[in-house]
Amino acid sequence: MAWLVSPRSWFLRWTEAPTVRLGLRYLLEYAAMRLWTWVIHWFPIDWNLVTGRWMGRMWWRLHRNSRVRSMENLRASLGEGFDDSQRERIARRCLEHFAQVYLVELPMMPRLITEWTWARYVELDELGPALRELLGDRPVILVTPHFGNFELLGYTISRLGLPISALMRPLDNAMLTNYLTASREAGGLTLLFKKGAMAQAPKVLENNGALAFIADQDAGRKGYFVDFFGRKASTYKSIALLAIQYRAAVIVGYAVRTRTGFHYRIGVERIIQPDEWAGRPDEALWITQAFSTAMEASIRRHPEQYLWMHRRWKHRPKEEAG
Repeated sequence: MAWLVSPRSWFLRWTEAPTVRLGLRYLLEYAAMRLWTWVIHWFPIDWNLVTGRWMGRMWWRLHRNSRVRSMENLRASLGEGFDDSQRERIARRCLEHFAQVYLVELPMMPRLITEWTWARYVELDELGPALRELLGDRPVILVTPHFGNFELLGYTISRLGLPISALMRPLDNAMLTNYLTASREAGGLTLLFKKGAMAQAPKVLENNGALAFIADQDAGRKGYFVDFFGRKASTYKSIALLAIQYRAAVIVGYAVRTRTGFHYRIGVERIIQPDEWAGRPDEALWITQAFSTAMEASIRRHPEQYLWMHRRWKHRPKEEAG
């Protein structure tokens, strides 16, 4: 009889249910992340970055898929002028850099980047033209790749009192999503979740606001295929279509690490004005290629800070697939 089942047997059966197991996993992930964040706040940022770099080295040694994909992308993207040893050094440093970004810098950013302390860690590089656009009376679109500390870019601008709305893909773990959302929005950043973002994005631009995108994500077979490091890369059409519809300037920016430790330079690679694309045969395709070329220029100066294990070239155009 069911009521005679021992508590231990009942508990084992309960935890075998798929939804329960998934919920327990999410709870453990959330608890581990909160514990890690609590621990690192007891230590100086430089000490934590040493730990983060060591964890990146372990990532390189133990995670074969990241290592192989990084090397494949580097061989295809930086073929001339680089030998395998140089590409391997770039790939290894890439994993070390992003371990520092994800495991140390992002959890500590709300404490480090405030209205009073940001200048210790961030240098603004000739942002006058971009600030004029952001302070002006028309909408602006900000784009950046998975490069440097891309989260720091929007976070710092928001901390300076310039409201930014950024698209965010929610994680499967809702507890982690809620926690990360709260920490990012504490700095003044407004997050739009991807599933409903395209309904909210026009409202931001209609009110002459600033809308930020991570612009180097694979858009599947329906995206625009533009040149990126000598290969066609599928890119979302929405950025260009919104820019055309609202006549928004497109600012291609970056936040790049300048030396060992938590020190970054925020700069602008290019500002694409509406007059530049007006009247071209395919305005949206031209805009997409223009900001992709600008992002590539930033990455080429510091290739070790690009997310080379990212599946940027996952989908291929029809002519290649055939």
